[in-house]
Amino acid sequence: MIDITKIRKDFPILNREVNGKPLVYFDNAATSQTPQQVIDVIVDYYSSYNANIHRGVHALSQEATDKYEQARITIQKHFNIAKSHEVIFTSGTTHSINMVANGFGAFLSAGDEIIVSALEHHSNIVPWQMLCERTGAVLKVIPMNLEGELVIDTYKELLSNKTKLVFCNHVSNALGTVNPVEIIIKEAHKVGAAVLIDGAQAAPHIKADMQALDVDFYTVSAHKVCGPTGAGMLYGKEEWLKKLPPYQGGGEMIAEVTFEKTTYANLPHKFEAGTPNICGGIAFAAALDYMNAIGFKDIATYEEELLEYATEKLLTIDGLKIYGTSTNKTAVISFNIEGLHPYDIGSILDKLGIAVRTGHHCAQPIMDFYKIPGTVRASFSFYNTKEEIDVMVAGVERARNMLM
Repeated sequence: MIDITKIRKDFPILNREVNGKPLVYFDNAATSQTPQQVIDVIVDYYSSYNANIHRGVHALSQEATDKYEQARITIQKHFNIAKSHEVIFTSGTTHSINMVANGFGAFLSAGDEIIVSALEHHSNIVPWQMLCERTGAVLKVIPMNLEGELVIDTYKELLSNKTKLVFCNHVSNALGTVNPVEIIIKEAHKVGAAVLIDGAQAAPHIKADMQALDVDFYTVSAHKVCGPTGAGMLYGKEEWLKKLPPYQGGGEMIAEVTFEKTTYANLPHKFEAGTPNICGGIAFAAALDYMNAIGFKDIATYEEELLEYATEKLLTIDGLKIYGTSTNKTAVISFNIEGLHPYDIGSILDKLGIAVRTGHHCAQPIMDFYKIPGTVRASFSFYNTKEEIDVMVAGVERARNMLM
């Protein structure tokens, strides 16, 4: 059971005002807010043991190294990852995806095929297009239907012995649709293809289990799960991580360097060149600890209540249409009002202290499918309330009356 009063006290930013109004923060799909418990971890790092990690013999370096590697283990356990060295620290999901896309260039030939879904974020499309341009591989797309769901029967038809990699997000950032990743992974493995799942939007709502999914790669950004920006992780099965070439060259990722030849370090360091975001990795783990203390089942139950409540209230507004009506979705509502531009609605809501996202949400193919320029997106988290939803609905009504 969520104790919303207690939880909201953990987030100092929720006490501020915007344009003279109490902040209503409904842009959680873009980035979540950070609880004081995680802020304290960040402050403690820079106040108490800020030092570069690994190889340092002095006390601060050893303490920072221990905290950083313990954070890796915390992340490993959260996602039920078999081995800690299968957790690669990155700057976030985009970095993680590009790391895999770059490495897969060594395995592809002209005529090979990569499959992505129609529900992808641009960061889940562009790296694969670049990879296809380099290798001559062919990009194929799993289509979507009007409800914002993938057409799985067509996906199965796209698979063949030419398919080398399948990429799909776990949850759509634009629509909130939860994709059937279990089926997608299982079917891809039947033809010998590897699978990368983008878990950026799923991680705040779903505690993904890497062993149960049997996925080859999985990505997460810390700032979606109450952690800091500029930190994230790539999970990869050991067998794949050993085969992939390093993404960057530099310090930390080498075993031995001469001017004639360089040999690479063992996992995970092979993929972690240079000084990492040490504080970010430690705070990432602290954020997961915070959310686990609340409980992902309770979070999911509460956010489902918020989603149902907001959906019912918004649909009472004349001319309002919701895009993405899958029965299996997270707490995201993308909507438009007939005859009004989403940017104009969002601008009025901002004047009322209500933070929503407007535009194509870095998912232009979805907007092209619906033949719209973009949507207003309200995305909820476990620290939001029904009272805030009432404020938003009243704000949308006011915007409609002002703009019509």
